[in-house]
Amino acid sequence: MKGIVFALLAGAFITLQGVANSRISQDIGTWQAATITQFTGFVIALSILLFVRDGKWHRFKQVKPLYMAGGAFAAIIIFSNVTAIHQIGVTLTISALLIAQLSFTFIVDSTGWFGMVKQKMRLPQFVGIGMMIAGVLILRF
Repeated sequence: MKGIVFALLAGAFITLQGVANSRISQDIGTWQAATITQFTGFVIALSILLFVRDGKWHRFKQVKPLYMAGGAFAAIIIFSNVTAIHQIGVTLTISALLIAQLSFTFIVDSTGWFGMVKQKMRLPQFVGIGMMIAGVLILRF
């Protein structure tokens, strides 16, 4: 249950972040909005880390360098999200974003990338993605 609550919070905040970044970018530019977002996110995460102090920094060297690139992906995510919101609106952007996320997770799950346990994709998962795509097409037209 706790995982569902966090997933719902993340979904809501992804949308709010996209809208806020879109507004910021109208005034100062998209890469500037991405920079501000990354910086404020860093400050908040660092503040929480300093407050929580879970003591796991000693395991930092165990993290594979490829996984360290995860933060760099955020700059591309922010730029793409803001640009899409400007061009197609919030609803279609988030809908397409979710379809892309789910489609890519199918690839990650079925191949076991990033050390994930391989999952077998069945017909219901593909039907679900197809229904989401149909929903986006209905929203678009």
